[in-house]
Amino acid sequence: MHLYLTIIVAVVVAFAVSFATTPVVKWFAHKVGAIDIPKDARRVHKSPIPRLGGLAIFVGFMLSVLFFAEIDIQVRGVLIGAVIIVILGVLDDIFTLKAYIKFFIQIVAAVIAIYHDVMIEIFSNPFAFSGNGSEFVYLGYLAIPITIIWIVGITNSVNLIDGLDGLAVGVSTISAVVMLIIALMVSYPNVAIIMAALAGACIGFLPHNFNPAKIFMGDTGALLLGYLLATVSIIGLFKFYAVVSFAAPLLVLAVPLFDTAFAFIRRLLKGQNPMVADRGHFHHRLIDMGLTHKQAVAVLYAVSGLLGLLAVVITTSDLVRALILLFAVLVAAVVVFFIFKGTWKK
Repeated sequence: MHLYLTIIVAVVVAFAVSFATTPVVKWFAHKVGAIDIPKDARRVHKSPIPRLGGLAIFVGFMLSVLFFAEIDIQVRGVLIGAVIIVILGVLDDIFTLKAYIKFFIQIVAAVIAIYHDVMIEIFSNPFAFSGNGSEFVYLGYLAIPITIIWIVGITNSVNLIDGLDGLAVGVSTISAVVMLIIALMVSYPNVAIIMAALAGACIGFLPHNFNPAKIFMGDTGALLLGYLLATVSIIGLFKFYAVVSFAAPLLVLAVPLFDTAFAFIRRLLKGQNPMVADRGHFHHRLIDMGLTHKQAVAVLYAVSGLLGLLAVVITTSDLVRALILLFAVLVAAVVVFFIFKGTWKK
């Protein structure tokens, strides 16, 4: 009962701080010139909107975690890395940094987390049920590069889906809530408290970011959310040694992961630089299909929630049911592919 009360209070504190801080951050964004001006077809807003809203999320999250979570070596590494990511995001929102600079600093933040024992060293073998190999896969020397790829990849994936009002922060909220539930089910109370703080901070920012948005969270928020979801998933999901648990973090973060993967493949097939932004993301496609801004966001919320529910079921069900659910997800992925196949040609 004490744990659940702590989680509730962590959510409330993070929510209140984030909600109350956002107007101050909005004023600060105007002062420093951190304004998003619509200058290309990718942007769906028509007038200049202040960014830097991620600062409010960061303050709400940090205060809640420092008050209610246990700051062990892994959490310390995550928080230090988060501070670096936020500084990067603030500078980018104000001055627009070069891509290679952002990439390098993201790797530095990932390495700091790894130095504090936040690392993917082992996960369940997806082929163990067939009798091929041991139940777990040990990465050995591959642990460090794979962890860096995971952290940097998720960090940028959340940033890439930040194209509609309330989309990235809402999907991140859903992911945080799902990870909170899984952490409670597999007895990782500290991870649950951290995810409660993140969910509360995101929910506190959402009223200011719903369409029509009064402020964007900018790279400050998108990179922060991606980094936190990536690092905490390593602590709370990859270290859950159960059959097919390797699928849990993939399902929780499936929306940004799939969107990023499709974006890179699409650009490569068109002979474009995969790092150059375009107007072909899932949310753009939904808008082009005739959905309104709010409808497109609701669809992606629903997809994220469904996949999160599958992740929860997988962590608690037997092998046969888990495999059936995984098959269903693969079928759904194929359906999504054909729905959005027009993306490859546009």
